[in-house]
Formats: sequence, C-alpha cells, structure tokens
Amino acid sequence: MALTVNLYYTGKNGSAQQFAKEMIDQGVVAAIKAEPGNLKYDYFIPYDDPETLLLIDSWADQASLDAHHASPMMKQLAELREKYDLHMRVERYVSDDRGDDVDEQFIESKRVATNLVPN
Repeated sequence: MALTVNLYYTGKNGSAQQFAKEMIDQGVVAAIKAEPGNLKYDYFIPYDDPETLLLIDSWADQASLDAHHASPMMKQLAELREKYDLHMRVERYVSDDRGDDVDEQFIESKRVATNLVPN
C-alpha cells in the first residue's frame, strides 16, 4: 500500500521556486529520492498559481515515510521552508490496491517502440 502526499508550498515573489532550486542545488532532493522506500519526489508549478509549488512525494509504505520524517534531511527542509517563508497545505492519499482495471477504459495509452532497427 503506497502513500502519496501532495504538499503545496506557497510564498511570495518566486520564493517557492527559489526553495525548490536550493533543495535541488544542496542535494537534499537527490538524498530523499535515494532513501529506501521513496517512489517519487517531484516538484510542479500549478498553471494558475505560479507562487505555489506542488511536491508529489510517494513512499512504499508508512514505515518508509516515518523513517524519512526522522531523517536529518527534514531539519534542512524545515530550515529552507522557514528561510523562504513558505506556507504549507497537505493532502494525503493511499494507493488503491484492488487489482481491478476499471479506470483503464478512460486512459489512453500510447506504446513507444524501443530497439528499432533502421530499414
């Protein structure tokens, strides 16, 4: 059962984007992505709100997320969040492991050919 947390960081005058840049430049993002159980740690900017940064943060299970929360990177992250005076909103989701594919009919999937040999 994977867990996904959407964190919305909101600031002023581009501070949310500066926060993400510093997180990347300091190697914090790479370190988090390398933690056991991390499935995704990616930033996005909502089209209609350039002062907000969306972090999609996914973990294999609660134990992995708990270990992340206890890691030294959380202190760095909190210090940077404070430095850039960001406000947070959090949404938490649990994966649907039912195994059915009822939604597949609504998803257009394009297959990409690999290992093509020129004629």
